[in-house]
Amino acid sequence: MASLALASGAQTPVASPPPPAAPIFVLNSLEASISVVDPETWTELRRIPTGKEPHHLYPTPDGKSVIVANALGDSLLFLEPRTGAVQRTVRGILDPYQLRFSPDMQWLVIAGNRLNHVDIYRWDGKELTLAKRIATGKTPSHLWINSKSTTVYATMQESDELVMIDLKTQTLQWRGSTGSLPADVFGTADDKFILLGLTGGTGVEVYDVSGAKPRWVKTIPTGAGAHAFRSAGDKRHVFVSNRVANTISKIDTQTMTVVDQFAVPGGPDCMDLSSDGRYLYVASRWAKKLSVIDTGTRQLVRQITVGKSPHGVWTQDHAPR
Repeated sequence: MASLALASGAQTPVASPPPPAAPIFVLNSLEASISVVDPETWTELRRIPTGKEPHHLYPTPDGKSVIVANALGDSLLFLEPRTGAVQRTVRGILDPYQLRFSPDMQWLVIAGNRLNHVDIYRWDGKELTLAKRIATGKTPSHLWINSKSTTVYATMQESDELVMIDLKTQTLQWRGSTGSLPADVFGTADDKFILLGLTGGTGVEVYDVSGAKPRWVKTIPTGAGAHAFRSAGDKRHVFVSNRVANTISKIDTQTMTVVDQFAVPGGPDCMDLSSDGRYLYVASRWAKKLSVIDTGTRQLVRQITVGKSPHGVWTQDHAPR
């Protein structure tokens, strides 16, 4: 059959070029800046000034902003997630160290690390209103909110505790002792278990939270200084950085065992995962580097120089959390 010719004057359709890869944001906690890293050229494009001690960041529910929490700056910095353009600064947020939105998108919960409180803010899609300030143990560190938006779990890093907050009544419902220096906390996809990284220990504590209060189940040996978690995006596995051991462990949350391990120099801390799951972007806290791990080959493939004490890491083009 003869091919059909284009009509007179018609042009061959040209495919639109793909959008540029979203940058990787690295928070330089002791330099009050954000390194913007290009994941195609693996270079630092520029640095964005922030308030004092930016430690963690989190996207807004609509995906139009990423919020940087400036702990000593008592402020939140809103950035456009694909360009890094500064959108606005919200001041008067006391001691925002770590933050997390509830899955129902109604609440922003913030851990006040140096002031020993957890703040619950009402979110209307644009503005924040403080609803409740809850006094806690010493040095609130990290937060997890279950999928039903009913319960907040918060670690108390210097009083070695886990607390449970009812989000509906905004009251502290339970507190219990943990191992040494609990840091990040991660919940399984079915809401049955939470995992705690023990920065002062050598592993991850597992708690059954399917009942009225958390119940310790076991401690998974991972490495010294277990600290931060990042889901592998498959609702089954999670990575944990062992900051003292200079390793990252991959945990199977169905068997609660370590199934893989990667060597990462410089005190690995916070992580993000590329959208295809191939690369782990890791803040090497003591080396002023963003380390990149190929999860397939299990190798460190590159390091990019960033600012002093890199902590939070995030990119818009990420695997599911």
